[in-house]
Amino acid sequence: MKARVIPDIGRTYEPDNLLKKGIFYVFTEILDELRKNIWLIQQMFKRDFSAMYRQSLIGIYWAFIIPLCSVGTFIILNRSGVFSIGKVSVPYPIFAISGMAFWQIFSIGLIASTNALANAGSMIVKINFSRKALVIAAWAQFVVPLLVQLLLVGMLFIGYGISPNLKILLVPLAIIPIMLLTLGFGLILSMLNAVLRDIGNAISVLITFLMFLTPVLYEGPATGMLAKVTKYNPLYYLINAPRDLMLFGEIAHFKGFLISALISPVLFLSFLRVFHIAEVRIIERV
Repeated sequence: MKARVIPDIGRTYEPDNLLKKGIFYVFTEILDELRKNIWLIQQMFKRDFSAMYRQSLIGIYWAFIIPLCSVGTFIILNRSGVFSIGKVSVPYPIFAISGMAFWQIFSIGLIASTNALANAGSMIVKINFSRKALVIAAWAQFVVPLLVQLLLVGMLFIGYGISPNLKILLVPLAIIPIMLLTLGFGLILSMLNAVLRDIGNAISVLITFLMFLTPVLYEGPATGMLAKVTKYNPLYYLINAPRDLMLFGEIAHFKGFLISALISPVLFLSFLRVFHIAEVRIIERV
């Protein structure tokens, strides 16, 4: 098969050439590419963050309002008897908002990264730069809401007179698996959304459905169909592990978290490799 030259990019691409070079060479190439594009990722992150709040009257305070509205809705449903949040051993606002903080790593990161290539428009065709930089910069938009909501959790700790366990220092390590899983799926979905724009809309709907299906704002059920679904839901373990460390100093479902935490980097590296190999082909279809 003959090599092809893609217009406006100036790069010669030989199909399946990366596959022949081996998996280790591919990851070496990816790391070198990302190292060269650190400044670009930072600038794109600042651009996306500024665009998110530029024409907003409330601005960054949305990071407070959204979780508070979600928590308030579940409190009303619980008190009205429509829905039971279960037995929570800490004040419910702390339990719910800490869960929302870690959930939004997944929700904000996945939605933003899915739309990264589609939102870039003709820029990704006309300019030769790392398309991974676009996805990573968009995925990282969860950072500011996460920090704001953790600040809110800290204020609630003070308000309720609760002292966090010292194992709260392990929380940054505990959120790495959910971050990797989110970025991995974000890379794949960004390619699919660049070709078929319905993917972005579908993901937004799916995220809402998953939030109610995953015990984020309520205690995990012990019986029933939802309990069976929860048992095989990796998001349940990846979201609840950092919350458990923060609130109780131990991970309640350590085995489930360990399995999910081992699967996450495998999926991330697999999806990263697929993105790197298919990146140029996708650009032709944007």
